[in-house]
Amino acid sequence: MDPLGAPSQFVDVDSLPSWTDVYEAKHLDSHENSAERAQVNVRSPFPYRKDINAKIILWKGDVALLNCTAIVNTSNESLTDKNPVSESVFMHAGPDLRDELQKLKGCRTGEAKLTKGFNLAARFIIHTVGPKYKSRYRTAAESSLYSCYRNVLQLAKEQAMCSVGFCVINSLKRCYPLEDATHIALRTVRRFLEIHGETLEKVVFAVSELEEATYQKLMPLYFPRSLEEEIQSLPCLPADIGNAEGEPVVPERQIRITEKPGVPDDASDEEGLEADLSFIGSHAFARMEGDVDKQRRLILQGQLSEAALQKQHQRNYNRWLCQARAEDLSDIASLKALYQTGVDNCGRTVMVVVGRNIPVTLIDMEKALLYFIHVMDHIAVKEYVLVYFHTLTNDYNQLDSNFLKKLYDVVDIKYKRNLKALYFVHPSFRSKVSAWFFTTFTVSGLKDKIHYVESLQQLFTAIPPEQIDLPPFVLEYDARRKGRSRTVTGLRV
Repeated sequence: MDPLGAPSQFVDVDSLPSWTDVYEAKHLDSHENSAERAQVNVRSPFPYRKDINAKIILWKGDVALLNCTAIVNTSNESLTDKNPVSESVFMHAGPDLRDELQKLKGCRTGEAKLTKGFNLAARFIIHTVGPKYKSRYRTAAESSLYSCYRNVLQLAKEQAMCSVGFCVINSLKRCYPLEDATHIALRTVRRFLEIHGETLEKVVFAVSELEEATYQKLMPLYFPRSLEEEIQSLPCLPADIGNAEGEPVVPERQIRITEKPGVPDDASDEEGLEADLSFIGSHAFARMEGDVDKQRRLILQGQLSEAALQKQHQRNYNRWLCQARAEDLSDIASLKALYQTGVDNCGRTVMVVVGRNIPVTLIDMEKALLYFIHVMDHIAVKEYVLVYFHTLTNDYNQLDSNFLKKLYDVVDIKYKRNLKALYFVHPSFRSKVSAWFFTTFTVSGLKDKIHYVESLQQLFTAIPPEQIDLPPFVLEYDARRKGRSRTVTGLRV
């Protein structure tokens, strides 16, 4: 059907507000001063670009109803999948679409294939197959999902399309975590528009009600709508932001070729063999690990050098980090026991730990350790503070010293170096004693960073109240304590 004769149920992309329009409507009064307030000494790898934002549309609705050059259909390898997106596309496109798909003879995961739109308002349908997600094969799934988005965009470019309407390619049936998949979708589109932006006028993300909140949360990371939003979003970016095209980076698979392996570019020939040998060990082919068992034995005997110990520790931490990125930690994340909030008075990132939300006896504490590493790895690269709410904890929420010692031993040196303060809120006498013993006899360098905070008013002298998200029960408990304190003071008077 010609788009001009499309039924009224179809939605013209030109009638939808862009990502920039939505923001400016909400921030009309403060928009002029936002750039002045933003501190732009550190820029995001996804900087504020008004021209790119004007091309982006986030729309809650059925992708099959979009009146644009092409829409995207997510399916399986035989292009016969029955998911809400595909069923709607087939229903609105009519029976001719099924006949056309039979001629394509399927589609492999990560590929994109083109058909006519038939009875749709869109002229074309781009069919793609998202990966099945398993935590053990996370890297392969990320690469395949990236290929889906990239190949769709490449096909649109080759066919000189003006506008593309994306569905959420990772279907629920394929078990891909929505937030992880959204990061890949947004950064791939962003990088493509940076390089080939002149080829596309509009890119629509058509989402369901279930998906909308995740897109609303993550889009400012990749499409900041002001300098202020860019800086605010910077700490929330994940550790892996892909390469220049948004493709996931796997360091182990990178091939590095230099003219003189083992020698830096600025080394002169006159420095001779001594200079050449001094750099052996910094390149993949020259890394000889030696006898690992012997190294461990020397560690136990206290005979291994400080540099060797640090190298051993870094390798151990990297193993934990790789495992954290591959593991499904959604059950730990759902506890909301660790989260990032605003910044303190010194501009340092504030991380919150809610003791009451950690059911120590009911969860896998090794997964809790992995989740801590997964969340904190990119936070700890710069200065940060921790706020620990001990409020209303009981014996089931107490982290034992063995777990805390293991965590302290596992994490990278940056965690310890860049931790500037640990605010211990609503401590009990018992918890103070335990913390003193732990910081005195078990670990070093932590005691001077701990600040015991008896009330939220005291905490707000270091962290403005608008910069920290407080659990409701913490607010209620603090208010009750304040009320009791006033009552006792009144009785004494």
